[in-house]
Amino acid sequence: MHFRQVLPLIGALFALYIIWGSTYFVIRIGVESWPPFMMAGVRFLSAGILLMAFLLITGHKLPRLRPLLNAALIGVLLLAVGNGFVTVAEHQNVPSGIAAVVVATVPLFTLCFSHFFGIQTRKLEWMGIAIGLAGIILLNSGGNLSGNPWGALMILVGSLSWAFGSVYGSRIELPTGMMAGAIEMLAAGLVLLTTSVLSGERMTTLPTVQGFMAVGYLAIFGSVIAINAYMYLIRNVSPAIATSYAYVNPVVAVLLGTGFGGEHLSSIEWLALGIIIMAVVLVTLGKYLLPARPVISPCEAEK
Repeated sequence: MHFRQVLPLIGALFALYIIWGSTYFVIRIGVESWPPFMMAGVRFLSAGILLMAFLLITGHKLPRLRPLLNAALIGVLLLAVGNGFVTVAEHQNVPSGIAAVVVATVPLFTLCFSHFFGIQTRKLEWMGIAIGLAGIILLNSGGNLSGNPWGALMILVGSLSWAFGSVYGSRIELPTGMMAGAIEMLAAGLVLLTTSVLSGERMTTLPTVQGFMAVGYLAIFGSVIAINAYMYLIRNVSPAIATSYAYVNPVVAVLLGTGFGGEHLSSIEWLALGIIIMAVVLVTLGKYLLPARPVISPCEAEK
């Protein structure tokens, strides 16, 4: 592979591994001075406006109504519910590292939804799902989540929504390129800000400098750059590499949370982290590490 091809690949993987992994810690900083739905709404709306303005200035046209509405629906499922619920959970004092560990189960749920859409699932993958679910149960049995059932439930519902949206999004017509991401972020931002108003969120004081910097980082790096890096990887590398962020992100998030955020994980939570990561590796890399045996059918006898 040529150096000019390797460089964007390394940059895209860095964006997914480190930037997406760090967003959980940055959300934790942001919700200290922002109401959660409002912060998530400002993040995605500003990111969507920036990306849409760039696309329109560079000559891109708005898509037809059907793919536009489809993208808006996917934006609600992935970003408004999927990410918005994680933001609310962290506002309710769920540690950022634990939130990332629960979100790491998304590939397991994605596989379940794929099965319902008619995609064949191997026994090895079902075993990975079972191991992952055991890890979730263990994670909820003691430590940070056992005392915060609503926070745990919100992250789990958000993960299910992200997984369903990912599978459903691959089955419907969406705008091409970055236009899909721009519409998804705009739709999510509007839904989250509407939810903020309806739920009675209010700014009692102006957010801190750290709070503003957190939203800026999440909008530019966590949304515009990382999401487009993910789209680049989907088009240029195998799915196993593109989805490998799922077991790198929780490790990055846990290290940031424990190293800089003063978060503490119990021995049970460390064990659950290892089990869930092992399950996700099994599901995402199983088909490459342990390929299925080819089915050999006997040829019909010549007449």
